[in-house]
Amino acid sequence: MTSPSERESGKADVIVLAGGRVIDPSTGHDGEADVVLEGGKVTRVGRDAGRGIEGAAVQRIEARGRWVVPGFIDLHVHFREPGQEYKEDIASGLRAAAAGGFTAVCAMPNTKPVNDTRAITEQMVARAKEAGGPRLFPFGAITMGSKGEQLTEMADMKDAGAVGVSDDGVCVMNAAVMRRALEYAATFDLLVSQHCEDHHLTAGAQMHEGAISTKLGLRGWPREAEDVIVARDLVLNQRAKARYHVAHVSTKGAVALIREAKARGQRVSCEVTPHHLLLTDHELLGYRTACKVNPPLREAEDVEAMVEALRDGTIDCVATDHAPHSSLEKDCELAAASPGMIGLETTIPLLLGLVHRGALSATRFVEALTSGPARLSGIRGGSLRVGERADVTVIDPETRWTVGRETLRSKSLNSPWLGKELRGACAMTIAAGEVVFER
Repeated sequence: MTSPSERESGKADVIVLAGGRVIDPSTGHDGEADVVLEGGKVTRVGRDAGRGIEGAAVQRIEARGRWVVPGFIDLHVHFREPGQEYKEDIASGLRAAAAGGFTAVCAMPNTKPVNDTRAITEQMVARAKEAGGPRLFPFGAITMGSKGEQLTEMADMKDAGAVGVSDDGVCVMNAAVMRRALEYAATFDLLVSQHCEDHHLTAGAQMHEGAISTKLGLRGWPREAEDVIVARDLVLNQRAKARYHVAHVSTKGAVALIREAKARGQRVSCEVTPHHLLLTDHELLGYRTACKVNPPLREAEDVEAMVEALRDGTIDCVATDHAPHSSLEKDCELAAASPGMIGLETTIPLLLGLVHRGALSATRFVEALTSGPARLSGIRGGSLRVGERADVTVIDPETRWTVGRETLRSKSLNSPWLGKELRGACAMTIAAGEVVFER
């Protein structure tokens, strides 16, 4: 297959996506239909809805054999700006997002400096508007400098455009601080995304604790490090009733706790990454730094628990945790390597693999990337209802392509799928009625 190319972005007055399989979990639609976009809005959806719409200002796109779905929303990306633009900047990150079918992304605050003030939040929003394409919604830090001590001015960051708060990359270890954070965030109805890791249990750890870590002679990262923080925070939030969210859940114990809490009516949500749905700690054999992530890849029983929890709705959405690193941070011994992998551009084929083998329905796949994250974040989107923003992703479920420098928009190449052929891709991304990516 030839490498994908981005055509010059343009905005037709009217776009007709004709004859595709329209999957919109927000409306329950799944079937062949036309989608008509006009003035940056969805104006018609239905069989032959685009018939008779003609003219020089009309762009008609044949979508037969493809899936037409709401634009994807990612609750968890790292774009490294400000401070580490050599890995990724906001403009390159948004290009990667568009190539992966995402029309809105939430940028985590572990930049340099940390996004812990109104000024940095405003800077990130402004840079995204300059870049154009997918929208960017920052998360502000929970604590100043993400040091786990002094709470940030959450109201100021929300006014500047933040949709949530997180110290992602580190856990808020102090229970008293976390309790105050939940109470404060609840006042402003901000999503509180916790990186659940007891750092006392993971000191010096390089990968999941198990037979593989023993075989490799590496210090292991026990499941309990995640489970105990989830359990603690659920107790703390019983009173605060904040919108508590578990980032990148990875253990069978954590999803069991979340499932039980939801059954009791607690206010809790969670996300899972594609790599935690597909890969195990066996990938670390050979000391593969591309597979060093935080939280670590775990065992087959955890992967099975993640898939089941996504299928039954315990896990609310999929988030990529797109974490770019240059060769400086990855082409080294495992202990010195930075954790994380890129993920925006490989999400569609990886999750389609679950759909193709019957582990996940097409509807649930789409829901986990559209209406699910939209509901949690409060971001407008995730739906093809008439009157909604014209944010649309067109998927080619069968095309095959090879992950590589020529096919990726991210500045970084830290992916375990580098050089591998994948099945399924984003064919087109439309943001507010503008084609921002076309393969």
